[in-house]
Amino acid sequence: MKSFLKRWFFTTVAVLVATQIVPGIHYDTRAGLITATLLLGILNAVARPVMIVLSLPLVVLSLGLFIFVINALLLWWVGQMKTFHVDTFFWDAIWGALIISAVTMALNILTGTGGSRIQFHRKKPPSPPPPGDDGGPVIDV
Repeated sequence: MKSFLKRWFFTTVAVLVATQIVPGIHYDTRAGLITATLLLGILNAVARPVMIVLSLPLVVLSLGLFIFVINALLLWWVGQMKTFHVDTFFWDAIWGALIISAVTMALNILTGTGGSRIQFHRKKPPSPPPPGDDGGPVIDV
């Protein structure tokens, strides 16, 4: 439950950033924004994997860029609500999907959540070699 709430919060922040940057994405009330992000999260969990599998040849041929079209389509579907709006599919939804993806990825990297593949680790200082080791190459027979 905690993981779901964290993802929902990140999606809400990302959609809020997209509404500030893309003029064609807007909401009427805060409740509309929260409802839209909840619906977007549900669609991302249920419909998005099915859409990716069904369009797998296009995803492979486009080297994964078609996933942005799928994300834009889901955002546009959510934008058909009465309190959350995405004006046009192509420009507004595509730019919104790109911004939402970038902000969500940045938040996941910064917090170390979301199964991100990029991780930051502190480099440990090298340990001194054992006595009698001159640091030369090792040949093991």
